[in-house]
Amino acid sequence: MFSSPFLLAFPFFLLLCFLLYWAGARHAYTRRPAVENGDPGAFDWHFFVPCRDEEAVVGTTVTRLRADHPGAHVWVIDDDSEDRTGAIVAALADEDRRVHLVSRRRPNARQGKGAALNAAYDELNQFLSKDTDRERVVVCVIDADGQLDPHALARVSGPQGFGDPETGGVQVSVRMRNTEDPRPLPDRGRAANAFARLLVRMQDMEFSVSNAGMQLLRGRTGSVGLGGNGQFTRLASLDRIAAAERRPWQRGALLEDYELGLHMILNGDRISHIADTWVSQEGLPHGRRFLTQRTRWAQGNLQCVRYAPRIVSSRHYGGKGVLETLYTFLQPVAHLVTLALCAVMFTLLGITAAEDGVGEAFGGMLALWPLVIALAVVSVTPFVLWGPVYRRDRADDRSLLTALLWGLALWVYAYHLFPASARGFVRMLRGRNGWAKTRRNAESTTSGPVAIEA
Repeated sequence: MFSSPFLLAFPFFLLLCFLLYWAGARHAYTRRPAVENGDPGAFDWHFFVPCRDEEAVVGTTVTRLRADHPGAHVWVIDDDSEDRTGAIVAALADEDRRVHLVSRRRPNARQGKGAALNAAYDELNQFLSKDTDRERVVVCVIDADGQLDPHALARVSGPQGFGDPETGGVQVSVRMRNTEDPRPLPDRGRAANAFARLLVRMQDMEFSVSNAGMQLLRGRTGSVGLGGNGQFTRLASLDRIAAAERRPWQRGALLEDYELGLHMILNGDRISHIADTWVSQEGLPHGRRFLTQRTRWAQGNLQCVRYAPRIVSSRHYGGKGVLETLYTFLQPVAHLVTLALCAVMFTLLGITAAEDGVGEAFGGMLALWPLVIALAVVSVTPFVLWGPVYRRDRADDRSLLTALLWGLALWVYAYHLFPASARGFVRMLRGRNGWAKTRRNAESTTSGPVAIEA
């Protein structure tokens, strides 16, 4: 029945790729060198905070950035908000000359995060004097609900960051700060809140150890990716991208942050990841909002496939960097192929059951149970082993058993990638490429579109 070599070999190939990637990421994370601090006074710092209907969080974010980093400028981009975002920031700007409001209005507004960041880049260019040393100016993108480590600027100024003149960008680790919230859904029952707490915990585990390990591995392959929160870039590097692409951030991109990193490396700049400093954000306790966010990310990865020829032919990407980058943004494609193969296998099983009887069809499958169990163990173990690492670095007050159970939950959690990839692919087929922001937990509205769909 399952005589096709591709049908049999493809799952094993994917598992092998995953195990190699996991082993490299875990080794890179657990054996990472200590980070040396640098001198933040050697650089001029400018925070970009894109906002669309962010009155619930923007005031706290701006106030904290100014308190923790008094020498920095904060540029808040109000992307034609329909709430009090602009008024809140305008009031802060009236009292503090280092707070700047960048106001955008439709029809030019609400065209995606990349377009909003480009507007702030234009405003910053007008603000800076012509004799500014743009190699010393650093732009940092912070989400509207982001809170940056007070020591972050010292970390990214060091030799692993902008202390190296060849470094054009630095990405710091991301954490979820609401992992200890006992009732993330205050209007729901115990079961819903238990699920919400676990969902937030899984996001924190994913970002703070698993993704950090992947990024540190990319540091060894020369293919570190930039994220949308805690993204530091040298202004001169943004200038080089703008000279080649007309703007630093790609308009209409669903992963404008990751694409910025691709352009930076293609231009010859180095990107590093520093896991020992962080930016925190709200983890999503709502399943629907979470799936919407991950669908956008999956669709953004599919958009990045168009960069494959440039990456393969670039002299700035080594062989390992090419393989890692293609592996990263072809993940949704692998998920789609896996789903298609599952459908084919179940169809063939149904045909066999109809022709030879149910017993014959399932008897052949039952004979493979030792192989199935072995594959299950090999697939689950890497996720479980992240549990003790996460406990050590982020939850040392919890038991080892709890950490192992979190690792098991991380394995189940990873299956969200399959529906997210399928939904992203369907959106692409339907020509739906609009950018929709993720609602904040403090927002009272729970349905309906936030952003205009193109």
